Amino acid sequence: MNQIKFGTSGWRGIFAEDFTLDNVRVVTQAIADFVRAENSFAAGLVVGHDSRFFGERFARETARVLAGAGVPVFICKRDTPTPVIAYEIMRRGTAGAINFTASHNPYEYNGIKFSTAWGGPALPEVTAEIERRANAMLGEVCYRDMPLDQAVRSGLVEEINPMPDYLDALRSKVNLDAIGRSGMTVVFNPMFGAGRDYVDCLLVEAGLLVQTINGVRDPYFGGLPPDPGPTHLNDLVTRVKNDKRIALGLATDGDADRYGIIDADGSFIEPNYILALLYDYLVRRKGEKGDAARSVATSHFLDAVAAHHGYAVRETPVGFKYIGEFIRDNQIVIGGEESAGLSLRGHVPDKDGVLACLLVAEMVAVEGKTLGQLLKDLYRRVGEFHTERSNLRLSMDLAAKIPGKLAAPPDRMAGRAVKELVTTDGVKMIFEDGSWALFRKSGTEPVVRVYTEAGSREDLEDLTRAAVGFIEA
Repeated sequence: MNQIKFGTSGWRGIFAEDFTLDNVRVVTQAIADFVRAENSFAAGLVVGHDSRFFGERFARETARVLAGAGVPVFICKRDTPTPVIAYEIMRRGTAGAINFTASHNPYEYNGIKFSTAWGGPALPEVTAEIERRANAMLGEVCYRDMPLDQAVRSGLVEEINPMPDYLDALRSKVNLDAIGRSGMTVVFNPMFGAGRDYVDCLLVEAGLLVQTINGVRDPYFGGLPPDPGPTHLNDLVTRVKNDKRIALGLATDGDADRYGIIDADGSFIEPNYILALLYDYLVRRKGEKGDAARSVATSHFLDAVAAHHGYAVRETPVGFKYIGEFIRDNQIVIGGEESAGLSLRGHVPDKDGVLACLLVAEMVAVEGKTLGQLLKDLYRRVGEFHTERSNLRLSMDLAAKIPGKLAAPPDRMAGRAVKELVTTDGVKMIFEDGSWALFRKSGTEPVVRVYTEAGSREDLEDLTRAAVGFIEA
């Protein structure tokens, strides 16, 4: 029997193989035992799910187990974005949430993401304790569930709609009037996921003409992973590129915690650039003051913007939970990752793709320029940064070689001398010219990720070739 293992963003598995009702009940009981041991159970837990197959059933079974353990449950009435669940934790003051999502992973996956009372993803010491409790109970009937109708009658389970309060919160953070005055046309792609009726709802409210594609629930996500990267947004790119009236293409992933952005000419604007552009916009246009945070795998473009405005950047391991701590403690203006997660001071300490899309729309509306033009302007002020992420599938041979390679990295690569070695998460080689390469195993997929950054496309190609060659040799 496979052990329960929480990765970068929760426990994930393949539906009907290791992600089963029995295992879900066990993990739920472990979480119930944890919140009871912390003496926070009386505040209850929010329970939600994304648009994946069987999401409602998993949520109901979880509610039954929690009710059997005496833990109150606030169960979302429809598939719900991860940031909405995070906001509801904070609004209600619950002990946390159990969210059934595998985010951007393919349709055959599902997962449990546990968030704690501060609204962010559970930190490693918490998930380690839940793992320990769950694995000790695997294969046993270790829970006492309560029939759902009885749990509802007893007041232990309440169905909720967290959407209106969350949308109200966004109205206070995004300038919908400015967006409306632009008169631009926008295409929104929720990728058949839980983000339906969020981004498009507020943009229509602002007065824009919004075209929505893939705006129905489909547990198969149209046959593609609900990942808003360039590989899976061809329909959005085509729609934007072939219609000169469209100023922007926006997308959210399966649980709407990640975003994808398409410029007016059909170009995909990578999250590393969006993060830097938004930080500059928030400081320069909206008067925000303060530092930023990024993961070790995220572009140093953000650092250059921070330095330009007289601020600093906090570097964290990969995983938004670490950035979320800075947001929780009001220490940063913005925090983000190259994998398309970001949030702001005063908002949820978790990734929010809905907020990201709306802020990009606001920025384009206020500046009156395309994202490509804004990027060139920012390059002129702080310098150029070009990034690449290569995913190398973990074969048995490669998995055996990786530990030795990372334990003894070279002191030169692609003709560059290593200036600094960072081991915050994986092995990051920072070179004398400011370029860098990072090697780390994914916490959510069986791959080794190779991240590279340089000051020009040509230098990036050389560095990426050398970095990938180092791992594959």
